[in-house]
Amino acid sequence: MKSTASAPGKVILFGEHFVLYGGKAILCSINKRIFATSQFLDEKKVKVRSSLGNAELDIRSISELDFGTTRFMRPFFYIAKRALEEHGENKGIEIVLESEVPAGIGLGSSSAVCVAVTASVNGLFERLSKQEVVKRAIEAERIIFKETSGADTSVSTFGGLMIYGTNSGFQEISSKNDLDLVIANSSQVHNTKEIVRQVRTFKEKNVDFFDQLCKQEDEIVNEALSALKKNDLNTLGLLMSKNQDLLQEIKVSTKQIDLLIREAKKTSYGAKITGAGVGGCIISLVDNSNLAATIDNLKKVADCFPVKIDYQGLLYI
Repeated sequence: MKSTASAPGKVILFGEHFVLYGGKAILCSINKRIFATSQFLDEKKVKVRSSLGNAELDIRSISELDFGTTRFMRPFFYIAKRALEEHGENKGIEIVLESEVPAGIGLGSSSAVCVAVTASVNGLFERLSKQEVVKRAIEAERIIFKETSGADTSVSTFGGLMIYGTNSGFQEISSKNDLDLVIANSSQVHNTKEIVRQVRTFKEKNVDFFDQLCKQEDEIVNEALSALKKNDLNTLGLLMSKNQDLLQEIKVSTKQIDLLIREAKKTSYGAKITGAGVGGCIISLVDNSNLAATIDNLKKVADCFPVKIDYQGLLYI
């Protein structure tokens, strides 16, 4: 018996960094997915196979504190052990991962894989509701990312557009906009935790200025919500570029990212960083009239690919 599930990656359309200081962020899932397939093993082990490496552990050696294996795989062992214990199953589990979402570039791959693995592993026993999957996936992800907000996990599970605030939590945005985006990879490796720390230091040294930026970001997010309802691409693109200006002010852009932004803006409606910045990716807003031209421009300086919003979220296959 095999159980397969898939979950989409994500981009942040507006609000990264500022969401940590009382603001809100607009996210959407994208039509690039991670697939997880699970099956029982006779031996009492949990095995994980993926393009990023393979690992296995005896079930008795698995704990939240010491997995003794590749760090990013720790949540998967936790998910498998919990499922086996809950159902009193005296077996093991093998998990095979396949991905369309590049890892480590700010497209939510770690959250998407936690969602897919949670659904796949538990699907060997029973299909969990999306509400239960997101709850368990967040618990698993917090083993390695203790401060995760759960926003990435939520949008990966439910799909579509969402707005997230640290105080208000997750809310779906009722929209069926078929937005086209081009993602371009700066190929600069970044450390999200370190970047968040740097922004916090910037805030502490520039309290009044940072407060002004937060207010500007609030205005951008509110205007973006209105533009999404109207499917007003011109306004959305302009707001994305304004958001990028704020990200430059808090020093999370780089020369390579600035180059990508300039190339993208030659033909797209607007462009900005998605995620932590200081590396990672940018997104450009396009439609059929300028998609090909934007890709051609960006291909001169970076790897890039088109995406659309995914409205399905978690799928059992």
